Amino acid sequence: MTEVLSDAARDAVLGPLFASGWNMVEGRDAIKKTFEFANFIEAFGWMTQAAIWAEKWNHHPEWSNVYKTVDVVLSTHDVGGLSALDAKLARKMDVLAGQG
Repeated sequence: MTEVLSDAARDAVLGPLFASGWNMVEGRDAIKKTFEFANFIEAFGWMTQAAIWAEKWNHHPEWSNVYKTVDVVLSTHDVGGLSALDAKLARKMDVLAGQG
């Protein structure tokens, strides 16, 4: 069962994500990051790859795309905050974008 990250787990899990450009969302227990690509095709291709992993893990991002920019917010709605699933998907998104 998925649970909200404990205080101890937050430091260990979120620290590396913050170092790679993820930030907390003000007023929510969620993280966000903006990914920028060379063009729309690269942005959409990355979203397609990330969507496959999100579906596989049954953990779906809040995101929007404008041309070559993709804004992502991750939070586990079932538990009302950040969970290990958010960190897992954030790491995968970084890797898929060549940032991890």
